[in-house]
Order: sequence, then C-alpha cells, then structure tokens
Amino acid sequence: MEVKTSLLDNMIGVGDMVLLEPLNEDSFIVNLRNRFDHNEIYTYIGSVVISMNPYRSLPIYTPQKVEEYRNRNFYELSPHIYALADEAYRSLRDQDKDQCILITGESGAGKTEASKLVMSYVAAVCGKGQEVNKVKEQLLQSNPVLEAFGNAKTMRNDNSSRFGKYMDIEFDFKGDPLGGVISNYLLEKSRVCKQPRGERNFHIFYQLLSGASDDTLMKLKLDRDFSKYNYLSLDSANVNGLDDAASFRTVRNAMQIVGFMEAEVQSVLELVAAILKLGNIEFKPESRVNGFDESRVKDKNDLKEMCELLGIEQSVLERAFSYRTVEAKMEKMSTTLNVAQAYYARDALAKNLYSRLFSWLVTRINESIKAQAKTRHKVMGVLDIYGFEIFEDGDNSFEQFIINYCNEKLQQIFIELTLREEQEEYIREDIEWTNIEYFNNAVICDLIENNQNGILAMLDEECLRPGTVTDDTFLDKLNTICAEHQHFESRLNKNSKFLTDHSLPHSCFRIQHYAGKVLYRVEGFVDKNNDLLYRDLSQAMYKATHSLMRQLFPEGNPAKVNLKRPPTAGFQFKASVGVLMKNLQTKNPNYIRCIKPNDKKVAHIFTDSLVCHQVRYLGLVENVRVRRAGYAFRQPYESCLERYKMLCKKTWPQWRGPARDGVVVLLTDCSVPTEEFAYGRSKIFIRNPRTLFTLEERRRACLEDLATLIQKIYRGWKSRTHFLLLKKSQVVVAAWYRRYAQQNKYQKIKSATLVMQSFIRGWKARNILRQLKYEKRCKEAVTTIAAYWHGTQARRELRRLKEEARRKHAVAIIWAYWLGLQVRREYRKFFRANAGKKIYDFTIQRIMQKYFLGLKTTTMSPMDNTWPAKPYGFLEGAHTQLRRIFHLWRCKKYRGQFTEEKKAVYEEKLEASEIFKDKKALYPSSVSQPFKGDYLEIQKNPKYQKLNSAVEEVLLADLVNKINRANGKGSPRLFLLTKSNFVLADQKTGQVKASVPLPDLASVSVSTQSDGFFALKLKEGSASASKGDFLLSSEHLIEIITKLHHIGTTAADRDQINIDISDEFLVQFKQDKVCVKFIQGGPKNGNSAACKRKNNRLLEVSVPSP
Repeated sequence: MEVKTSLLDNMIGVGDMVLLEPLNEDSFIVNLRNRFDHNEIYTYIGSVVISMNPYRSLPIYTPQKVEEYRNRNFYELSPHIYALADEAYRSLRDQDKDQCILITGESGAGKTEASKLVMSYVAAVCGKGQEVNKVKEQLLQSNPVLEAFGNAKTMRNDNSSRFGKYMDIEFDFKGDPLGGVISNYLLEKSRVCKQPRGERNFHIFYQLLSGASDDTLMKLKLDRDFSKYNYLSLDSANVNGLDDAASFRTVRNAMQIVGFMEAEVQSVLELVAAILKLGNIEFKPESRVNGFDESRVKDKNDLKEMCELLGIEQSVLERAFSYRTVEAKMEKMSTTLNVAQAYYARDALAKNLYSRLFSWLVTRINESIKAQAKTRHKVMGVLDIYGFEIFEDGDNSFEQFIINYCNEKLQQIFIELTLREEQEEYIREDIEWTNIEYFNNAVICDLIENNQNGILAMLDEECLRPGTVTDDTFLDKLNTICAEHQHFESRLNKNSKFLTDHSLPHSCFRIQHYAGKVLYRVEGFVDKNNDLLYRDLSQAMYKATHSLMRQLFPEGNPAKVNLKRPPTAGFQFKASVGVLMKNLQTKNPNYIRCIKPNDKKVAHIFTDSLVCHQVRYLGLVENVRVRRAGYAFRQPYESCLERYKMLCKKTWPQWRGPARDGVVVLLTDCSVPTEEFAYGRSKIFIRNPRTLFTLEERRRACLEDLATLIQKIYRGWKSRTHFLLLKKSQVVVAAWYRRYAQQNKYQKIKSATLVMQSFIRGWKARNILRQLKYEKRCKEAVTTIAAYWHGTQARRELRRLKEEARRKHAVAIIWAYWLGLQVRREYRKFFRANAGKKIYDFTIQRIMQKYFLGLKTTTMSPMDNTWPAKPYGFLEGAHTQLRRIFHLWRCKKYRGQFTEEKKAVYEEKLEASEIFKDKKALYPSSVSQPFKGDYLEIQKNPKYQKLNSAVEEVLLADLVNKINRANGKGSPRLFLLTKSNFVLADQKTGQVKASVPLPDLASVSVSTQSDGFFALKLKEGSASASKGDFLLSSEHLIEIITKLHHIGTTAADRDQINIDISDEFLVQFKQDKVCVKFIQGGPKNGNSAACKRKNNRLLEVSVPSP
C-alpha cells in the first residue's frame, strides 16, 4: 500500500489559514511568526500562497524538491510555491485551461524572486529538446535584461522592481514552451533624474561604469567615477552584496542569448551614456533686450559629447533648450525658456528617452521570444507588479496614487474570481450556495476611474483646460465634486467633519482604500500626469542619425506634425490596467501574496507591526473569511478515506466498495454531526476547522495504538524468527560436525594405506634398480676397453703422419733459402750505384702526393679564402701559384653557371657597390636582397592592364610615397621605369599622374643615412621642369637609383645621371626651392623615417638612430 503524505502531517502551526482557529488578526500574525521561526516561509489560504521573504538562501529549491512536488496534489505536501506552479502548469497542460499567476506585495517582499521561481519550475518540468531548451533559456534570460534597466536599489529593497511586468508564456498542446509576450506598466522614470536619499538610479548606469571595458567606456566618452554624473546618487552608489561589474557581464550575455545583435547592444549603451551626459548639462541666464531671461548652456563639452553619441547637430539641440515653438492651427510662435524651464526640458527629455528605450527593449525582447507557430496556444501569465504603497510620512504622490489604483483593481478581481471559483466548485459538487458578505471595493474603483466624476477624469480635464492650471485648482475641483463621497476626505471640502482634522493638511486629500486610509499630497499631480515633452526636443531627437532615435521619437517627424495633445499618463495607465483586467478575467487565477518580515533586510527578524500592516492592505484576513464563509475544508473522497480509514473497524484496513460509501460509513461511525459536513459529487466538505482537528486528534491517537500493535507484532515476529534461526543453525552445525569427524577418520585410514603401498612399491623398485645398475656397468666396461684400444691405434697413426709432414716442410724451407741466396748475390752488384737517387725520388714523390691530397679539402666557393698552409719551404713558389690558378679556375666554373639575366643582376649589384659602398648607411642591408625589378607584377595584375598597355617595356615597378611640401606627408604612387622615361601613377585607379623622359633628368640626390628618401631633379628649361622636382620615398631606393644610373651609362644619346649623396640638398617645387635636411633622432611613429615641414623653405627628415 502506498502511503501518501499530507499538508496536515508534522504541521508547524497551521499550514492552511482556512483551518486557523480562532480566526482574527492576532492569531493570523502569530501563526505566520511561528512558521517563519521554523523556516516555513510558505503558508496557504486555500489555493493562495503567502510567501515570507527569508532574506537568506534556503535549501528548498533544489532539483530534488522540483521532483518531489512534480505531479503531486496541491494539498499533498507542505506549502510551497512549487505546489502552486505545478498545479497551474498541470491545469494548463491537462485541462487546457489558460492560467495566470498574480504576484503582489510591497517592495522588498520578494515578488521578483517568486516570479523567477515559478518560471524556473515550469522550465524544469516541461519537455526537453534543442528548440524547447532554447526557448526556455530565452524566457529565463529576459529577466536579467529587464532587471538591469527596470530595477534599482531603494530603502526597502536592494533590487526593487520599479515597473510592473506581465509575461504571457505560450505553450503547445504537449505543454512545451513556444515563446512569450511581456507587457510593462508604469516605469518609475522620475528616478532617472532624482533619487531619494539612500537610494540609487537604475542598475544599468552603475553596471555600465563598473563592468564595461576601458575601450568601451572610451567609445562612449564615459569615466568610471560615479561622482562625475549629476544623475547618479553618491551616498549609496556601492551596495553590499551587489557586484555591478559581474552583473554587467551577465546582462551582456543575457542580451546575446535573447537575440540582440552586437550593433543593437552598442546602440542601447550609447543611449544610456547619452542620458548620463544629458544630466551634466547646466544652464545659465542671459538677459535679452525685452527684459526676459533666456537660458544658455554653461559648459558645452557634455552637450557636444552627447550630440556625438546620438548623431545630433549641437546647434539644433542647444536651440531646443533655449526656445520653445508653440503651434496653433496655422500659426507658429517661438518663446524663450528661462533657466528653470530649461532644466525641466532637460529632465523631461532624459525621462522620456529612458522610458522609451525601456519600452523599445521590451518590444525587442518580445520579437525574439514570441511564438513562431500560428496554431492555438495555451497561455500562462505571470504578473509581477508593485504592491500597495503607503508612506508613513504622508509623502504619497501621483505614483503611489496610480499604484494603489492598480491594486484596488487587482483586489476587486481577486475577490470576484475567488468568489466565482468557490461558487463554481459548489455548483460542480452539487452543494447549496449561500451568499457571502464581503467588502466590495467597486465603489473605490469608481471614485478613481469613473469617466465623468472620477479623480483621473478630473485630473485629465484639469490638464487639458486652458488658462492657469495648478495642483491647487485640481484639489479645488476634487473638493467640489467628490465632497459627498464616503471614501474621499479633504479639509477644504464641504464636509465639516474634516475641517478640524489636523492630520489632514490643506494641500492633501485622503482616500479610504480597502487596505486602509492613504494621504496623498497633491503637489506634482498635474505635471506628472501631463508628462510633457516639448515638440522642439522631439523634432531634434528625430533629426538624430542614431539608429534608434527615429523609432523612439516618431512624433518628431516634421512631415507628420500632430497638433493634438498626447494622452496623459493617467489615461494611458488606466487603459493599460483595463486591458490587463480583461486579460486576467479570461484565465484561471493563481495568487502569491508576498510579505517582508522586517525593514532591515536581514534574516531571523519578524516585525509584528510591519507584517500586520501588510496583512491588512493585502486583505488576507478578509480572504480567509471569504474562503471560510461556506465550508472551511474540502477533500476528495479517496484521500479522506485513505487518511482516516483507521478510525472505523469497517473501513480498516481496506474498504472494498466505492470511496464515497466508505466516507459515509466512516463519519457515521465517528459520530460527526451532520451539520458539520456535506457530501459533494467527488469531495467531502467540512464546515468547521474544529471538526477536522478532532478527526486529526483521533487519527493521531489511533496511529499511536496502531504503532504499538505494529511494534508488538514486529517484536513477536522478530523473536520467533530469531529462535527459528538458532534452531536451524544448531541443526546445520551438528550436521557439519558429523561430516567433519567422518572426513577426519577417512583421511587417517587413507593415509595409512598410502604409507603401506609406498613402502612395498619402494622395495620392489630398489630391487629392479640394483639389477639394472649391474647390467649397465657390464655394458659400460666393454665400451670403455674398446674406446681405449681405438684411441691407442689412432695416436700411433697420427704420430706417423706428423713425422712425414715435418720432413717435407724442411726440404721446402732449405730450397727457398738457397734460391734467395742466389738472387741476393746477383742483385748486390747493381744496388750500390742507384740506391740514393731512387730513395730521393721516392721520398719526393710521397711528399708531393701527400701535399696534393691535402688540397682536396678546399671548397669551390669563390668567396672562400681559406688555403692549406705550405708543408715545406721548397714548395713556396708552387704553393702561391697553385692557389692563384685554383682561384681563377673555380671563378671561371662559377661564372659558367650564370644565365644572362643573372649576369645583368650582378652587374647592377656591382654598379650599386661602386655608387653607394661606404657612402650610404642603407647600402649594407640591400646587398643580400636580390634586385627583383617588377615588385607590382604589373604584367599579371589585371588592375594595371590599362597602365601596362600605355607604357613601353617596364624595367622597374614599385610603390613609392610622393612627399608633399605643404605638410611633409606622403601620398602613395606607382613608380614605373622604362628605357626612355619614368612614370608616376595613382595607386588605386592606375591613372598616369606624371611621365618624365629620362633625358630631362639632371641628377638624383640622396642622404648618407638609412632612410629611403630620394629627389629626382629635372633639367632647368626642360618641358617636364614646369611641375618642379620630385621628392620620393621607397623601400627599394638602392635598386631604383642603380637602374637609373645604369640606363644613363649605357645610353649613347644622353648624359650620365649624377648621383649626389649628401644630408642636405635643395629641391625645386614649382617656383620655390626647399631645403631637405636629414637629422638623427627617434621619431614618434616607430622605426621609420618621418618627414616634417619646419617652414616654407625647410623640410626636416628624422631618421632613427642605427
């Protein structure tokens, strides 16, 4: 039998507030405190989850917990946010019901974390696959992006959401996510310009300055110092526990995963930087002749950098801060702005720019995460929106009024949907429905949103009214129209009972919300509702070349000027809330009420007054009363019978019939009064929690009796099992012992038998051995005698043969000695006359052989000067001549290998040596470099085909720099040398810029240093001299001048070209002569020579020191 757990098992306090007894505010708070002290941060009110912020990490969100709550009944385990997420997901997947999860609570209560937990749980339990995982990752990674741009550090929360977010996650028929759509509500854009003490601007500003690379900040014209920006508060710029640099890297990675292009990310960062620069713009008054002051920008540096970031002409934006154009029908009128108005325009532009950027981000994220399939989708909505806000010091303004209006609407739909859910369940279970008394806040919603006399309607009417409009005129209007309303209070209205209420200032009004009375300060209502941005600024933004500006400011298009006043902030928010309410009413609601236990943002502290305040404005006790107005507890028959079947003998241990019949028998046997319960179609309904607790007490007592019985039976079974085990062990031990004894007896008999057998076999074997040994000795004796006899005979024969051999050898030796004696006698008379000369010739021959063999080690390279030393003095003349002859011979062999082209190259190298050796420092480095001639491959390159056809055979083609006398900078040119002229052409187009015949070339001037500069000086009076001389620079200077000199030397019809090598020479530029001077020094641009104009008559070339 499978044992299932329950919400009621091991319960700390009461897990479901519906079962709280007695029900009042104090017991409600005590139960929350008791559970909070035991790390139970989740509590139910029926299907509503109350979440307490623990301000620390708890081990209750592990993958094991996800699996534990997966596909489990809502009340089957202890309260957890995973239970609500699983219930919503299974209803969507299995019952095809669209779901919405409404997360509310004040700032710091954990709404954003709750929405993340819901999304992470759904992502963990839905399907897997490459495409599905990509969609899940994009949905999850949209949170860091929106948090960076929409969250900020406040006094109540270090990561407070300053906007409302509603996300529709779309699923297919299998329950796999397809995409999503995000809607945002009422971004607190006033925070961009001003933050209360102890709070920060939006996270993205600090993340950008802390985490961006130095290169990125330089491109954005920013500095890491927060103090340089007026829009950033300094008293809380650094927050403990927040790593802005790491968060920036997370945001960049999240934007990449969501699908932002790198250019889009850069555009967004440019707008963020522009807003920071915009905050640094300050104004000063400037008097005009008409007596009015006109605003002027003090320091234009920040204005210039902002305009560069956005691509706006500085003069256009500067005029927009100084003048305002008013259009009415066909007339235009331009008025000046004073300093206060200029600051208002600056802040309005910053707020609008950031707000529209945030809206663009949401739209861009929606484009990436929206579902691609066009089939019908199942939808789960997650609403993370600001909770009811009441500032104790009475500093509640337009933002709090709008937020509290939204919470009134949410409370209204919460009550309606809760009652509707209760009524539908009663009807479904065939239980009689009784009307439930509750406070209907529709009258408060009507006070705010009524189209005729509502506060928002009157605020819009006051904003659109011509004439002088102030916050006081708006308050007067409220006092006139809303004076008789029972939920509106003001000291200036006609109701006399508030005239002496000193807790109600004259410039304020008070509304009695469902969560309590809230005092609103009327100051700023009109301006914040208007939210005006001057048309001049919109048009200036539209003229920007930045890629996003035209999308953010479409109203600035001069071709589409709309004189109609834009809708007010209140009107837009009211419309958004209306759309949201319609959307929520089409879905099955699930609620998470977030509560923060203390204002210090630390763990283990529970402040009763703070929690009580939140419980009141969340209406939680009212919610419990609505839930308990009928039946406090309901449970399926199967679960009820499974839990309480041990209370009745007829249902224990197993009921064989239908579960409903078993529950009827069970409750009848337990004598539960009939008015305390009702039978539904599939559930049992229990009216009073005391009845349930009575059943639980009886079950607990019964479980103790059952535990005692189980223990008794178990102990008996364990003792019997132990006795049987001992008995079985005794039998086994006895059997093994008898077997052991018989084995020992058998082993002894077997051992004795083996000993006797071995002795008998040994005696027989020894007898046989003695017989065999005797026969063997007889055979060995015969063999030995025969061997000795044969050996004696062999030795005798050997001695005879040796003696015969010695005699023959002695005869041969005697004969040889005799023949030798005869020969020596005949030779002796000739040896004494010729022996000295022959010995001398032989010695000389051996010495010469050794000498010539030693010469074989000499290499064939003409560059090798090594030669063996002479071994004897008499070889000195021959040694020198042989060295000379050998060197000439190997040079001839080396030259015989040359082709005609190679001979020409070496001739040019030789000519270069004659010109530059020991004269120019650049020459040694050019010796090892072969003269290539055509460095541009002009014959093969199709780019220069036209140029190739325009000139004759090219001897040299190289890329040179033509030096401009005006600034000393070089322009790349193609240098072509033919037999008759040299040509300078454009590098890109190949167009001929100059063609000079070689006869017009008078001389060439170069320096003595390691630079590549040379001057081509033309003959005075020649046709080419009108344009002046050419000052060029090339990496192949040695080759160019050598070829010029070679052509002049070989040509018979022209003079030889002079080569002038000097560190200072004159160059004719058209009508003027300029001195070119070369100096040693380290130029700033690296290791190359740099030319710089000193004056009209001097160009100075700085050459690096060698």
